[in-house]
Amino acid sequence: MHPLFDPRTNRVSRDLGVDIPIVQAPMGWIARSPLASAVSAAGACGIIETSSGELDVIREEIAAMRRLTDRPFGVNIAQAFVRDPGIVDFVVEQGVRFVTTSAGSPTRYTAPLKAAGLTVYHVVPTLAAARKAVDAGVDGLVVEGGEGGGFKSPTPVSTMVLLPLVREHVDVPLIAAGGITDGATMAAAFALGAEGVQMGTRMVACAESPIHRNWKAAIVEAAETDTLFLNERHSPALRALRTARTESLRDRTDNVFADFGDRAGLYERGEMEAAIPLCGQVAGRITSVEPVAEVVARTVGEFAATIARLSGR
Repeated sequence: MHPLFDPRTNRVSRDLGVDIPIVQAPMGWIARSPLASAVSAAGACGIIETSSGELDVIREEIAAMRRLTDRPFGVNIAQAFVRDPGIVDFVVEQGVRFVTTSAGSPTRYTAPLKAAGLTVYHVVPTLAAARKAVDAGVDGLVVEGGEGGGFKSPTPVSTMVLLPLVREHVDVPLIAAGGITDGATMAAAFALGAEGVQMGTRMVACAESPIHRNWKAAIVEAAETDTLFLNERHSPALRALRTARTESLRDRTDNVFADFGDRAGLYERGEMEAAIPLCGQVAGRITSVEPVAEVVARTVGEFAATIARLSGR
């Protein structure tokens, strides 16, 4: 364990109960037990999604997590996409101890989750959202820059700007998200005030990720300019890979989320024009599909080397 990960001084390690304060992003239909268990088994924190809305399936995925690993993991509550009013009871009944909430107000679920003894981090894209979440009593924040993939704020702010801004104004532990893919970017996040990082696109392109190999190959082949920011006049905005389909959506003024497309065609059959392939700009730095354990181990090694090199200066 690196000294900066020590739970006696690193609040993210302490809150999550992990050796390595790396969190896997809660991507719909992707953040399931094959991927999340590999992340937890590597010493980091796997997350099971709820944004798919398939709570019966999610219950099975959480049970599978306990068969696959005895290490800590968490669940995300994506408020805009989970319509079940009993979602708090559902999460509590699964025996989960760590929850991230997103895509909605932190005032909605923070109090009942904390009353049930859970640790709650809320995902924020702005300083105003961070302040609101802290006022609502969250234990920590996932500070999400606009370069990240998936559902975004219509007014994106880069991690380099947002993370130190939030750090200046709140005292809770921060997990940096957006643009994180290796030890150097993790070290940069720590320099800007984070105590942990979240990886999304890097995890999508891992061997254990359940999406089709065509999507993984598209991430590996992408340049840093090969994502598009869509739906910026509405919420959620989206960052996705550049394809013929996403190019056709970029200038539309209506809410293109309603035209997301055939999810199974993309996710399961690898038909890249079937739906919107969500992806962050960091795809331009991902050059191979690798097992989660290798990604986590290399990230930790590069983090230590980067800190040592900078300290030596």
